Amino acid sequence: MNATFSFTKLVVGDLEKMSTYYQQVYGLKQFERIQSEIGADPIDEIMLGIDSAFGPGSIMLLEFVDKPAPVPGAVILGFQTDDLDRLVERVVANGGTIHTGIEESEVAPVRVAFVVDPEGNQAECVQFLGDIQSADDLGKLGTT
Repeated sequence: MNATFSFTKLVVGDLEKMSTYYQQVYGLKQFERIQSEIGADPIDEIMLGIDSAFGPGSIMLLEFVDKPAPVPGAVILGFQTDDLDRLVERVVANGGTIHTGIEESEVAPVRVAFVVDPEGNQAECVQFLGDIQSADDLGKLGTT
């Protein structure tokens, strides 16, 4: 049996606001909206992604209809970009804040910023430098 990590679910307090934020900032598209239950708890869920609701770049935003918003900080999302300056500008323009400004890493050829969405959830935003085009390329640096 094989199991592959496929998506992340982020529990939010204001589904519409957070869906708009993640679409505007990260260029994700809404593929599906589901209203269902998890056990006895009613949920409202929006599935966002780049090319589909599942797979690389997908995130599900989930709101428990009858429960208060969760305390943020239980997860740190990761986003890759080719223009970190512009991405950080979009975060701020859409109601997010900067947790740590853009810095060049001392241990890898990347620029990194930590940002916070309007509900307080953190994201690590990374821009690869030089010949590094992906996390796979970055991983190969330690094996040569």
